[in-house]
Amino acid sequence: MGWRRQLRQLILGGARSGKSRLAEERAKQSGLEVVYIATAQVKDKEMAERVELHRQGRPSNWQVIEEPLLLADRLRDLSDQNKVVIVDCLTLWLTNLLLISEDEMLKGMTDLEEAVTHYAGELYLVSNEVGWGIVPMGELSRKFQDNTGRLHQALAACVERVTLCVAGIPLEVKGNQN
Repeated sequence: MGWRRQLRQLILGGARSGKSRLAEERAKQSGLEVVYIATAQVKDKEMAERVELHRQGRPSNWQVIEEPLLLADRLRDLSDQNKVVIVDCLTLWLTNLLLISEDEMLKGMTDLEEAVTHYAGELYLVSNEVGWGIVPMGELSRKFQDNTGRLHQALAACVERVTLCVAGIPLEVKGNQN
């Protein structure tokens, strides 16, 4: 068996910052088969339009897995398969879990950190940086914002590379792989 690149990356940014496009470009450059894990749940017309926009931008030969809840399980299944995996996006996934219960969200965060820590292969985790605005007024929104920040910190500690996208420009925060 030949040498395989192992690189786990966290790509953060605001809405429409270019983070998904960056993950997709890096995946294309790998030359490996790409698996795209979509976490969104389509519950309204606007979200359907967003999902369709993402679909149109992806190559048709990429495998797409829609996984709104059991993300850690999917990563365990895909680990060590010599494929590039993109997860887009962690904040939608976290929202899905939080809307079930806070306990589900906390368990999911722990499970995801463990799955990413032990992931063997090339992995791109895309997430929204939500902690730079005002403190939300509602309890649920504050729990989401606080736990998103906690998740990002935990994942940043166990991946080799962290990139922040601002206005379509990637800023390397941790690691500087080519």
